[in-house]
Amino acid sequence: RTLRMQECRSFHQSYILLIYKITMQSPGKSLKEALLCAQSEERLTVGVYESAKIMTEDPDSVSFCVLAMDEEFECDIALQIHFTLIQSFCFDNDISIVRVSDMQRMVEIVGDKAEQFEDAHCVLITNPADGSWEDPALEKLHLFCEESRRLNDWVPEISLPER
Repeated sequence: RTLRMQECRSFHQSYILLIYKITMQSPGKSLKEALLCAQSEERLTVGVYESAKIMTEDPDSVSFCVLAMDEEFECDIALQIHFTLIQSFCFDNDISIVRVSDMQRMVEIVGDKAEQFEDAHCVLITNPADGSWEDPALEKLHLFCEESRRLNDWVPEISLPER
């Protein structure tokens, strides 16, 4: 009976998340909009080491974290360790975090040229310096992450839209 209740609860949680994803604007589209907005306001930090530096020096300035995986990720143990540390830091500091599986597409969105960023495995969106906060796309992403965490998906994966 307990197993059956767990199966029903799991199905119910999956169903709620599916409905949430359908009714909300595509998380991928929201992520693209948030990245472009942050880029235009010079609030993007690109790179694992650059991101770690910002997180260490001023964690309160970080609003959102994107971890991008590619073929290199599977073979790079050091990068996997960095991802684990970044994820832990985000959890400890209440920073919303997502994964994308197409680093090249993310580079196309945040960089003028693909070769501009040698390391785009981690991208941070920081808070505006002037204290104003009006980014609907980022707010949707925060809600998406909050709902995902509620369903025990701590680092949800988002697919970025094609051009």
